[in-house]
Amino acid sequence: MIELISAQPAWFWLCLGGLLLIAELLGTGGYLLWSGIAAVAVGLLTWALPFLNWEWQGILFAVFTLVSAVLWRKWLSGRKRSKADDVNQISHQLVGVKARLLTDTEEGFSRVRLADGSWRVFSDVPLLANTEVVVIAVDGITLQVKPSGDGNSHVPGGQ
Repeated sequence: MIELISAQPAWFWLCLGGLLLIAELLGTGGYLLWSGIAAVAVGLLTWALPFLNWEWQGILFAVFTLVSAVLWRKWLSGRKRSKADDVNQISHQLVGVKARLLTDTEEGFSRVRLADGSWRVFSDVPLLANTEVVVIAVDGITLQVKPSGDGNSHVPGGQ
């Protein structure tokens, strides 16, 4: 078996890369992806340059793995976080949304209608029903809101 691997090192690296990539599909979270890609790259390089000995192949595998992992990490850190990252947290997508209060605030709390649901909201200042508010934060199932603009929506006397 060792003689077969020694005789055809390109196949060894391609098979190793394939096995690492298959193992990555089982859910390792990216740990084996770069090693698998590096093994495939060494396999292709060994196939193109058959005079590379095992020592150089091992060094190339290590270098390719490190370089690809470092480049991937650098790309990830430079990437901006998008709204799509909160796909399973709908409440976080509500920040910045405008809505109208359904009732006057009582002790700071009221409700707004968003899409097909009603949400509990909290405002630091007393507000009248039908006041347009903007969501500024989410605290559990309560939306933190502030008046949106005109300033004529405060309850006279501070309720």
